[in-house]
Amino acid sequence: MKTSEIKELTTAEIQERMQAEKEQLLRMRLNHSISPLDNPLQLREARRTIARMATELRQRELNK
Repeated sequence: MKTSEIKELTTAEIQERMQAEKEQLLRMRLNHSISPLDNPLQLREARRTIARMATELRQRELNK
C-alpha cells in the first residue's frame, strides 16, 4: 500500500488495516519458519506497510 493511499483513509480505517497487516505478518513469519515462502520479500513489504501506517497515525496525532 502506497503512502498516498494511506493518506486517503480515515484514522479508524488505518487502525483496522494496521491490525490486519500485523496479523498477516505474524502468520507469514510462522509459515516462513516452517517452510520458506515463495517470495520472502513479502515479509519486508508487510513490515514497511505497517510502518507507513504507524507514521501516518503519528503525523495525524501531532497535527491535532
